[in-house]
Amino acid sequence: MTRLPDFRLETYFSRWEFTARHHLTASDVQTMPMADLLALADAEDLDAWQNLTLGYTETFGDPGLREAIAGMYETVGADDVICFAGAEEGLYIAMQVLLDRGDHAVVVTPNYQAAETIPLALCEVTGVALDEKQDWALDLDAVTAALRPNTRVVSVNFPNNPTGKVIDRADFTALAALCEDRGIHLFSDEVYRGLERDPARALPQAADLSPGALSLNVTSKALGLPGLRIGWITCRDRALLSRLERAKHYTTICNSAPSEVLARIALKARATILDRNRALIAANLPLFDAFFAEHADLFEWQAPDGGCVAFPRYLGADGVEEFCTRLVEEAGVLLLPAGIYRSELTPTPADRFRIGVGRRDPEPALRAFGDWLRARR
Repeated sequence: MTRLPDFRLETYFSRWEFTARHHLTASDVQTMPMADLLALADAEDLDAWQNLTLGYTETFGDPGLREAIAGMYETVGADDVICFAGAEEGLYIAMQVLLDRGDHAVVVTPNYQAAETIPLALCEVTGVALDEKQDWALDLDAVTAALRPNTRVVSVNFPNNPTGKVIDRADFTALAALCEDRGIHLFSDEVYRGLERDPARALPQAADLSPGALSLNVTSKALGLPGLRIGWITCRDRALLSRLERAKHYTTICNSAPSEVLARIALKARATILDRNRALIAANLPLFDAFFAEHADLFEWQAPDGGCVAFPRYLGADGVEEFCTRLVEEAGVLLLPAGIYRSELTPTPADRFRIGVGRRDPEPALRAFGDWLRARR
């Protein structure tokens, strides 16, 4: 394995995430206090929390947590689930297990950087870009053309980070069938599932569509609980899950016991939490619509199909990298410029930025943003 490059997003966040006055590019929904989460617990889980001992936990994850996760799917059981310390560990371990020198992977762009840099450190990778001119559509013919006899993985992410795109159900189902027919593992990052503006557009989960597909999810994004650091992979290939468990022995070994109980509470109450989070985004979007309408000479704005991030275009002559740098330095408003999402695999837009729409009370940030724009004119 070659050395992994710097993680651009995390390096940028290390500089600005906790120092900028207005975090306007958050990729998670507004979180909740511990007391609010515990108020959602049933009697069994509240007792488990109050009497918890802080020993090691099972490498696959707490059995009750795995049972709660399995309840999110249609065709899988608790034995088809393995838990990780966040989605990043699941992604990292899955690529280590699925790919080797001499293999080939296909990765959709733009993406979360690790989705391509980890495979690139292991084998040859071909990128397939979402079509910016066609509302970020995924071209299944392009995916098919990218496949090789040694292709082992096709990696996708919907609702997409950073674009907020949700492709059509028929296209996603066809992609799963294509991978299954070719003996390829579909790796589906589904961390924003449940935050679709139209719940009817929620895609099937890959693990339900194909026994060889892997569904990645986490408590961080749609549920707004990143501090728990609990993610999981669901897959009906038990032999593959066993390989993932053995690889986890070299990373975290097991998860945090308190986090697993809290995650179990959250997942059992996920309908309530997701209703709350979708309502928060729905209330925020008119504020963003109005902001970008006021500054239509500088931006092209489109609300996300799903998730809580969007990828507007910046039209200013100074370019989006300088624009974002000056905005955070002078106004304390943090956005993620397009360079964070550049790809080694395909051309990616150089004039866009990621903005988050899922945090409570974005008005002070939008006000500071607007005041800064007006002062520049």
